[in-house]
Amino acid sequence: MRKAGFILPVVVVLIVTAFSALFVVDERENVLVLQFGQVRQEIKEPGLGFKIPFIQEVVRYDARILGLQTQPLEVTPLDDRRLVVDAFLRWRLADVRRFREAVGVDGVRAAQGRMDRIMNAAIREVLGSVPSSAVLSEDRTALMNRIRELARREALTLGIEVIDVRLTRTDLPRENLEATFARMRAEREREAADERARGNEAAQRVRALADRTVIELVSAARREAEIIRGEADAERNRVYADAFNLDPEFFAFTRSMQSYERALRGDNSTMVLRPDSEFFAFLRGDGFNEDTLQAVRAAAEQLAREPDALQERLPEAGPAEPDAVRELEEMIGN
Repeated sequence: MRKAGFILPVVVVLIVTAFSALFVVDERENVLVLQFGQVRQEIKEPGLGFKIPFIQEVVRYDARILGLQTQPLEVTPLDDRRLVVDAFLRWRLADVRRFREAVGVDGVRAAQGRMDRIMNAAIREVLGSVPSSAVLSEDRTALMNRIRELARREALTLGIEVIDVRLTRTDLPRENLEATFARMRAEREREAADERARGNEAAQRVRALADRTVIELVSAARREAEIIRGEADAERNRVYADAFNLDPEFFAFTRSMQSYERALRGDNSTMVLRPDSEFFAFLRGDGFNEDTLQAVRAAAEQLAREPDALQERLPEAGPAEPDAVRELEEMIGN
């Protein structure tokens, strides 16, 4: 019984010691076996590992791709225009042994602080060598590649492989935003004023051209109208002259009758003239004698018989109107 009671604790201790000597390596991990702080073994393949119990210890590191978001950083490009920049970094452990020697027991947390400083230095160096327009442009691939290469060279000393770098934000500092917006607004207002001025100038040219065209068209129309009116007046005067030359006494008689009709129109027509005025020549016996009456009657009869006689003698004049002939006959008959 005493022997069984002694063996059982020994077996338990051996079992615990055996289990403490075994450890499992996951496929997402890299493992270092340390003995008194020194690296004795590096395991990258997944499976079962062994260590000396109570003497050696196992340190696990994430073998997956990790990310790091840098803090906002102010940089000054070549044109002295300050910018606020931050970046996103993807990295992984390339050499676990070197990583342990470089960062010590703090591991990933210390590595992130070291990588943040490396990234800040690379960003300042690259973006400080180009103007702000290149940083603010949409295509910043070349700049990000340069930052990645600089960070990769520095990170290799830590056993870290830099996979990719992306600039996530490139903005102006808050205190410069209002001034920048005001300058942009002033530039846009100036461009708008220039556009309005050019538009007004073009409108003035169009209006001036339209006004000149109107004046030219109106002047040409008036000139044509005056020419046509002058030609019509000349034709009218020619017709009057030809009609007068056909029968001066009859022409004088009809013109006098027309004058009487226009002058003595209405019930209160009053005229102050000398009794021997030429206006009343056909109302006096000496002006309206038998010979004149016979000549007028003969002309009226001729027009009644041959209404186109006057048209034949005056080709450009209009034909004689029968109503006018009848009115003339009635007036002579009366």
